[in-house]
Amino acid sequence: MSKPNLNKLNPMDFTKMTPARQAIIEAAPAKSVPHTGSYKPNALAMALHPGVQYLKVTKITTHTGGMKSYDLAPDPERGTSSLAWFSAGQYLSLSLEIGPMRLTRPYSLSSSPRESLQGRYTITVKGVEGGIASRYILDNWTEGTPVTASEPLGTFTYEPLRDAPVVVGIAGGSGITPFRSLAHAIADGDEDAELILLYGSKTLEDAAFEEELRALEKACPRFRLINVLSDEAREGCEHGFITAGVIQKYAPAGEYSVFLCGPQAMYRFVDKQLAALKLRRKFIRHELFGEYFGPEKEPDYPAISAKSFQLTVRIAGHEQTVNAPAGISLLRTMEQNGIAAPAHCRSGECGWCHSRLVSGQVYTPRSIDGRREADLLYGYIHPCCAFPLSDLVLEVPPVKTSP
Repeated sequence: MSKPNLNKLNPMDFTKMTPARQAIIEAAPAKSVPHTGSYKPNALAMALHPGVQYLKVTKITTHTGGMKSYDLAPDPERGTSSLAWFSAGQYLSLSLEIGPMRLTRPYSLSSSPRESLQGRYTITVKGVEGGIASRYILDNWTEGTPVTASEPLGTFTYEPLRDAPVVVGIAGGSGITPFRSLAHAIADGDEDAELILLYGSKTLEDAAFEEELRALEKACPRFRLINVLSDEAREGCEHGFITAGVIQKYAPAGEYSVFLCGPQAMYRFVDKQLAALKLRRKFIRHELFGEYFGPEKEPDYPAISAKSFQLTVRIAGHEQTVNAPAGISLLRTMEQNGIAAPAHCRSGECGWCHSRLVSGQVYTPRSIDGRREADLLYGYIHPCCAFPLSDLVLEVPPVKTSP
């Protein structure tokens, strides 16, 4: 018996079955099933991984530096009665409809995990120049606004089997949010770690949650905050940037983990500083910094002959061709043209946007290329961090609209 040729098998063909299967399910009659009790492992799995969560804004807090925090609660009228538990450092992927665009954006949970048991999440949003989602949220969300979000996602979490007992956190700007969550989790006794947080800001006024974190520092001996200010000198703060010398000044003797969360520019600078400290690789963790911009700045970005190309997108048997600018990710191009594409992290890690490149060439920065070897072999890409180098044909899985 001959073996099947796996190279000729296209998994994307199976997505064309989705509309037909959904129609059969919706047409099936509802049947009364005798109640036999729930299977507890399944109930627990649904509570932790609901797939989708329907929430509403209950409180808005304005911070310095153009940031706002939004408290989110379950929305029972739309089908969510309780919140999924999360680990400090995880994020929510928000589903947004802005005009003709349907898009997703990840935002770190800045609240204590324990607050989820009380029916409250908090995310903190900072306005970004050219940021479609952040500007929409800041300008339009009010108390009562309905929000559709994923379950908690991400791996920027403390793991005692991998991480050292002491974590040196390095944050920049809105990158403070997962560390605020971790600091509260440590104070609540939900994480067995010590956190030394180096927070980079231009001025002390720009440092978010300053009073709250200072109060937490006094109440919790396992948490320490050091503000590092680039544009002013203040008593009790470091002046300048987060260098290897600053890290060594506050880090403990022996092994420690370094967690980083902030903008791309901070990562590029701090990574060079960390190289001098010669830490074991497993002790350096980076949070996803969201969408990647400016691929042409990379040294291996190839010369191209055009500023834009034609992108043909196939989803479940439907096809649409749009203009794709060279310096914009394929995911953003699809969203801007009203094409609903699956996405969560937007940083090349989660694989939710995993799509098949039928023809054409793309560029993916090495620093965020999270594809498996099989993806490279069979022509799969992550559109969130892939940029066109030619005309393309792309097969994209349909967006999952329910848990």
